[in-house]
Amino acid sequence: MIFGAVEFPPIENVIEWPAFLFKDSDYFAFNKIGLIYGLGFLIPTVIFLLAARGDGLVPRGFRTVAEGIVEFIDTQIVQAAIGPDGRRYMPLLTSLFLFIFLGNITEVIPFFQMPGNARMAAPLVLALIVYATWISVGVKHNGIGYIKEVLVPPGVPKPLYILVTPIEFLSNFLIRPFSHAVRLFANMLAGHILLVTFSVLCIAVFSASALIVVEIGTFSGLLAFTAFEVGVSLIQAFVFTILTAVYIGMALHPSH
Repeated sequence: MIFGAVEFPPIENVIEWPAFLFKDSDYFAFNKIGLIYGLGFLIPTVIFLLAARGDGLVPRGFRTVAEGIVEFIDTQIVQAAIGPDGRRYMPLLTSLFLFIFLGNITEVIPFFQMPGNARMAAPLVLALIVYATWISVGVKHNGIGYIKEVLVPPGVPKPLYILVTPIEFLSNFLIRPFSHAVRLFANMLAGHILLVTFSVLCIAVFSASALIVVEIGTFSGLLAFTAFEVGVSLIQAFVFTILTAVYIGMALHPSH
């Protein structure tokens, strides 16, 4: 596509990236999205491995970073959504938060300029992991009757179960994992498209010398939306993780 004197790549490149490793393979082709996911796994692993090597009472370096992350997850997510008995799920919740945040923040990092979670694959896989964890925790701590308690909540007049049970089945076993994934995917995709739109507008206006005055407004808008997306990257990681904690808390304490 050509806009004035500036040539832009096809619109599908907004969300699709060509493979740069194993290009001819249908199963192992590796592109920028795969690199983002790989870094989302590798960076937290390196941080915590280096933090584990630290000693002494006063944390320093990577140990300070790791302890700050763990304290944040414990205080703001685990204690708020589950309680003291939720600390056994700290590794899962910490991993989710860091993987999602790193997959989001690449949206504003040069070279990447694409949030990995703007593709549905990873959010869906993470949501299914959370779904399986929720069911497993519920059955482990409450027996197989937990499924019945979810579908047939106590205290409801018996005639209403005709309506309540199908609604509970749809909302808990079908809609919940889908909405959990789509919430993350849709927010990151919308933010990515917004930044791409303003970036293209800035380039197009800059290339048209007669409209150079407008560049002040478009560039300011791009900076503002970039800062906004940094916050969205953090918030979406937090929302996904705290909802996971809420589901685990519901499985541990179904009567509440």
